[in-house]
Amino acid sequence: MNRLVEIRSYKLKPNEGPAFHRVVVERAVPLLRQWGTDVVAYGPSAHESDTYFLVRSYADMADLQSRQEAFYGSDAWRTGPREAVVGKIESYLSTVLWLSQPAIDNLRLLNAPAAPGDAADAGAPG
Repeated sequence: MNRLVEIRSYKLKPNEGPAFHRVVVERAVPLLRQWGTDVVAYGPSAHESDTYFLVRSYADMADLQSRQEAFYGSDAWRTGPREAVVGKIESYLSTVLWLSQPAIDNLRLLNAPAAPGDAADAGAPG
């Protein structure tokens, strides 16, 4: 079964990487998962200290749009981690593509998130 995968790449404000990662790990990802979002992978980019990625999967484009509209419009997001997340982002870019479930599972395994304070390359293939 194929799924639509969104890869969101964030350009963070200078020196915000560790604080951004902490709020993503501790608040944003748990909230996304509470709302039923399949968070495949996330973490600091291996190539640049002020970049970050978030990978989510959906059944299709309608699922992506309805889940994101509901989540980002919710009081839980707006009064929760929104300001702590958005305030650290300079810009972002989202790309969507179709992937098989085995490919998604591989992304999940190879890009396990580092705990706040860990090296950016934690979970990288060795």
